[in-house]
Amino acid sequence: VLLVSGVGYELLCPASTLGRLTLNAPAELHTRMVVREDSMTLYGFLDTDSLRLFDLLTGVSGIGPKLALALLSAMPPSALAQGLLSADTALLSSVSGVGKKTAERLVLELQNKVPEHLAAGSAGKGAGAVAVVSTAGRDAVDALLALGFRDAQVRAVVAELLSHDAALSADALIRRGLGKLR
Repeated sequence: VLLVSGVGYELLCPASTLGRLTLNAPAELHTRMVVREDSMTLYGFLDTDSLRLFDLLTGVSGIGPKLALALLSAMPPSALAQGLLSADTALLSSVSGVGKKTAERLVLELQNKVPEHLAAGSAGKGAGAVAVVSTAGRDAVDALLALGFRDAQVRAVVAELLSHDAALSADALIRRGLGKLR
């Protein structure tokens, strides 16, 4: 619940947004109101990239706000954008509620609409691109998946680690990835 001038508004937010908010602390959120016949729902995001991706996702036939929110909760916006740009249907379909056909439809409709700067992440270092191209990144993802971690979580963690240091070896990525995933 977001308190604005004495009025409380219930917002639905991605997990990444909720994890960065502090109870009773001031926050600035970008919002989108979705009006349906039976409801008016407010969605909140910490950054404009997440809001932009939410708008793009909900513009795809068959993708509602709850599924868009699930995609944004499962991975950082840069990893989601990179998955769409690189047609990584395996990454997209690893999210609960997204099947192979839905992932293919997302790629087909959004591959040319997602701005490339979104895939580079807020740091502008090309985190998503590094995770897809890097051999060490692929090896680390494969190893962490073999240990039983969820695909979307693993790819997001490896992309985040590579965004901070693109020269990390597969061993270092696995060690640090295990620390973040546990």
